[in-house]
Amino acid sequence: MSIFKALGQFLVEVVISAGLYMAFFYLNQYITLPLEDAKGVNWIFLPAGIRIFITLILDYSGALGLAIASLLINYIGFYELDFTSALGIAVICGVAPLLGRHFVIHNLKVQADLSNLSLKQLLLIILAYSLLSSGLHQLWFAARGLDSGSWNHFIAMFCGDVAGSILFVAVIKYSIDLVKGRLGRENLIE
Repeated sequence: MSIFKALGQFLVEVVISAGLYMAFFYLNQYITLPLEDAKGVNWIFLPAGIRIFITLILDYSGALGLAIASLLINYIGFYELDFTSALGIAVICGVAPLLGRHFVIHNLKVQADLSNLSLKQLLLIILAYSLLSSGLHQLWFAARGLDSGSWNHFIAMFCGDVAGSILFVAVIKYSIDLVKGRLGRENLIE
């Protein structure tokens, strides 16, 4: 593969990742606003599931797309934070699921193409990611003196990431089963 083709593919993956994350973020805000514990701390956070899938499938390009989307969301629109606070949140948004991915692949012997990923391993990914994400976010919020940084908000964010990820996975699984049933196939891709 030529360097230009590889770079083009990488950039497309970054843009797709950023677009998907932003769409899910704003959809989540619309749907779950009454469940928001504090600004940016939700009891159900559906974008947590898309973060996991993006980094599981796209690895570094996905993480970069997530970070860019988070920076755009936090600096330009949603929070209107100072650049340093928004940049820290963006780095955490990209790095936490990437660390969760690498933890699971290296410690649970999941293959890089995810072909041997089991439900138990997926649940461990969700738990590892949720701990990393909510823990790093809360440490950053507290260090920056943001209102969202506290132990209670850690619990809400952790529960929101777990709930959102499980809901996202369930919807994806149900959708795949529905499409397979309508097509009369055992496998979605033949």
